[in-house]
Amino acid sequence: MVKQRIVVGLSGGVDSAVTAYLLKQQGHEVIGIFMKNWEDDDDSEYCSSNIDFVDAAAVADVIGIEIEHVNFAADYKDRVFAEFLREYQAGRTPNPDILCNAEIKFKAFLDHAMRLGADKIATGHYARVRQNPATGLHELLKGLDPSKDQSYFLHRLNQAQLSKTLFPVGELHKTEVRRIAAEMHLPNAKKKDSTGICFIGERPFRDFLNRYISKEPGPIKNPKGHTIGEHVGLSFYTLGQRQGLGIGGLKTRGAQRGGGEHEPWFVARKDMEHNTLWVVQGHEHPWLQSSQLTAQDTSWCAGAPPANGPLAAKTRYRQADAPCQFQSLSAEGLALTFAQPQWAVTPGQSAVVYDGDVCLGGGIIASKGDTR
Repeated sequence: MVKQRIVVGLSGGVDSAVTAYLLKQQGHEVIGIFMKNWEDDDDSEYCSSNIDFVDAAAVADVIGIEIEHVNFAADYKDRVFAEFLREYQAGRTPNPDILCNAEIKFKAFLDHAMRLGADKIATGHYARVRQNPATGLHELLKGLDPSKDQSYFLHRLNQAQLSKTLFPVGELHKTEVRRIAAEMHLPNAKKKDSTGICFIGERPFRDFLNRYISKEPGPIKNPKGHTIGEHVGLSFYTLGQRQGLGIGGLKTRGAQRGGGEHEPWFVARKDMEHNTLWVVQGHEHPWLQSSQLTAQDTSWCAGAPPANGPLAAKTRYRQADAPCQFQSLSAEGLALTFAQPQWAVTPGQSAVVYDGDVCLGGGIIASKGDTR
């Protein structure tokens, strides 16, 4: 195997640590980069970047590689956070981790690595890349551990980015990654997986948004048009949301279609024009089911949109692939029609299209069709 200079994004977590270790074991020249993407409240109880850097540096020391601390916070604020706020203010629910991968981890970070003379970059994502010998194109594949696959978050990468990227732990199950970390006595071998959006961490989400988005309270209505409560501002809710509605103990006279009188309430629609939040009772209520959607701002990691026809798609992470009919629309759009209705399809989230294990790309959900 040809020895390469590979720059690894060391996050302080176990997946990137094992990534660096495996590449070093294969004989490559490995350099670690710690990416600092947020600095507005470094000293808060929720921001762990300082702890993460200490963990990343300790890992680099054990493995025997250099590590560099690089600040991408300005890029992040311009390219990711500003878009995140715009989407929330428009009533949509964006996925900043997808944008972060496309704009920071595989753009700003990749550019920095190339300036260091890197042949490739590597991260601890659970996905795989292979080059198709017939076409010469690079394919993004699901990680082998189905419970950890992160291809959904990587679907906006392009061919140039995929050609320069390695995902070593995508070939492994998480249990194996933990075992390797423990065997190597890596200091973060038992560190918990990070959850939540990188710049929000574990803090209450509504508290965070409060600092950036103004509140405009309005009515909460049920499907009969009765006002049953007051919301704090439409930006603070997402479709399918059950917690934090302030109407948990409320009952209705008689059961609605799709939900009994004692069933929990879910956010089903957001009417920005009339500043109204519509809620329904019961997980299976028809307003929460969508048999079709359209998406815009498409991006095809496969190099081009697929042909119209049967494929599969996810409308949110941690969801099984759903069989669908794919149709390419003009002006960077797509339409999906599902064999089975999908639950709480949410504008602003990504619809990601698959052909078996191969991730083809996707787009930002613009509209959905309810089952009634």
